[in-house]
Amino acid sequence: MIFLRIFIGLLIIILGTAVYFNPGLLANSKRNSVGGVTYFSDDEAISLRRMDNFQGAPEISAKSAIVIDEPGGISLYEKDATVRLLPASTTKLLTALVALESCSSEQLATVTSVNPEPSSMGLAVGDVLTVESLLYGLLVASGNDAAFALADVCATSQNEFVIKMNQKAKKLGLANSHFANPAGFDDVTQYTTARDLAKLAKAAISDPMIAKIVATRSVVVNDVGGNKTYYLSNVNKLLGQVEGVIGIKTGQTDGAQENLVAKTSRGGRAIITVVLGSGDRFSESEKLIEWAFANYQWIYSFNSSLQLSLKDYVPKIFI
Repeated sequence: MIFLRIFIGLLIIILGTAVYFNPGLLANSKRNSVGGVTYFSDDEAISLRRMDNFQGAPEISAKSAIVIDEPGGISLYEKDATVRLLPASTTKLLTALVALESCSSEQLATVTSVNPEPSSMGLAVGDVLTVESLLYGLLVASGNDAAFALADVCATSQNEFVIKMNQKAKKLGLANSHFANPAGFDDVTQYTTARDLAKLAKAAISDPMIAKIVATRSVVVNDVGGNKTYYLSNVNKLLGQVEGVIGIKTGQTDGAQENLVAKTSRGGRAIITVVLGSGDRFSESEKLIEWAFANYQWIYSFNSSLQLSLKDYVPKIFI
């Protein structure tokens, strides 16, 4: 009996500690997460704390949402963050990652078919562009034609490209995601979660080329012969409008409603916000961004002796 009591006591301590550092483990309901966490990033000890005058997160219409601290992946806010929903064009972040793993940015691509609905960069059969130019069409203009052109050139078939997408999703730990096409068209086997998209965003933004492209408000690219020009404007209205927003991807279909994954950096602090199934993705994302920076503080310090003594005991938490 005494051993059973000891076991139960230890179990309660372990579960309590896990929930304290990652409250999203309990349920999918709306919650404000971190009370106080210290973790290490490179040679810095980062303390993340709620402000003394902490206010609850704003009400939003989105079916699902999450806010994470970008360096550590610590959840600051969640609303049904593990519910499977349609990703729409946020899918294209994974498409870009897979394309860059399978092709070089300078590789030439000849467009063999066009599937533009409902958005495109303006490709036509026979156009020849670099993979880099197609990535601009994919992530700036959210071109479905660019998505399928990349799938054609960076795999032996579009089906093989989708297989690569799901393999990459598994490697990234996207446990509740599956993809059926590279553009984000609605499909019963195409789904993701806010938490998985935050993970995907961290991986995508770590690639210098993708980070540069998603931060681009507008750009002009040409085919390799210089005979055709594509004028591309970013769908993300927060770029240049909300302080510190540096990407990353919008999404919208009839089934998905409005989706937005955004990274915001201010004063050396960075967060990623995800809203899915929103009625106003830009306004609701902006509310979450302003709330996070107004209610959390990041304290950076370097202490090599502290790092040596505590680095194996202080958790670095990833969603």
